[in-house]
Amino acid sequence: MQALRKTHPRAGLELVDVPEPRLDPDSDDVMVAVTAAGICGSDLHVDTWTPSYAFIAPSLPVTIGHEFVGVAQTGPLAGRRVVVRPSVTCGACPACTAGQHDLCERRRGIGMTRDGAFAAKVRAPLRNCVPVPDGLPDELAALTEPLTISMQALRIAGDLHGKRVLVMGPGTIGQGIALLARRAGAAQVVVSGFDDAARFEALRRMGFEHLVDVSRQSLAEQARGLTAGADFDVVFEATGVPETINDALGLLRRNGIVVVTGIHARPLALDLTPLVRNQHQLRGSFRPPESDWPLALALMQELGPVLAPMVSHVLPLSRALEGFALAHDKQGCKVLLRPEHDHA
Repeated sequence: MQALRKTHPRAGLELVDVPEPRLDPDSDDVMVAVTAAGICGSDLHVDTWTPSYAFIAPSLPVTIGHEFVGVAQTGPLAGRRVVVRPSVTCGACPACTAGQHDLCERRRGIGMTRDGAFAAKVRAPLRNCVPVPDGLPDELAALTEPLTISMQALRIAGDLHGKRVLVMGPGTIGQGIALLARRAGAAQVVVSGFDDAARFEALRRMGFEHLVDVSRQSLAEQARGLTAGADFDVVFEATGVPETINDALGLLRRNGIVVVTGIHARPLALDLTPLVRNQHQLRGSFRPPESDWPLALALMQELGPVLAPMVSHVLPLSRALEGFALAHDKQGCKVLLRPEHDHA
């Protein structure tokens, strides 16, 4: 079968032929036939080989892809469509043996340190498979993983009702945060990006009007023009560009909150004195609890028509490198790849 793989610890990916995966009879893995898999910002980092993803080097070669939907081929869910949580817990540490899987510290990642979903088939633990409701299209179901990341960011931020919110970064995570912030009753949601015409167009189709392109004018000037000079209560960073944290803090009211969701390729120099004097709160947000996955699927059923513009391209896996070029160049929003299956 075809698979998109990271084969060497340097820039680049390869579309190669590999044997179909086999199930270990001693594991609880099931086989999933992939129907759609999304290109994530993390996959772009793996492609360009930024330092924040060098941790996967011992696992190479590895098939990437971790945002996906497919049909279970084996096990109790055989024949059912499923989305798969890509974070695989160890099952043996004290947290896992106590049933507290969210606290596991010895994880492996599907599409990072074990083979992922840019292939026709992938192995996944049964406990990681979440049934997809009938009527939810594959194209939306493939967005489940990034939507859970957006949900976690809102949880970390706290109550947004009546708050003025800035979302820095108009990609899939940022779009999800903006949508959920609006749904949570935020008084205003502003989204900023850098030369992000395609993503801004998707946001307009999702009903957002307060969009700021920092390639044309400074963020501070444009944002304060939209807020009548007022500062923001909460800023979400979803850019992956560490320097934007300083921009965020400069637009934040006293006692305001910055929630950082991006994975960054380099460290940040940060002047802590203004942060201390303004009692700014800098919070990191990463992995949601496992219980969020069914909730995300239910949200998709509720918000499906609004979410639809987030998917801009659906390409066959054979055109994976073209899909990555579209994503790198910001010519689309979420690019999905569909593996070709042999139905003979």
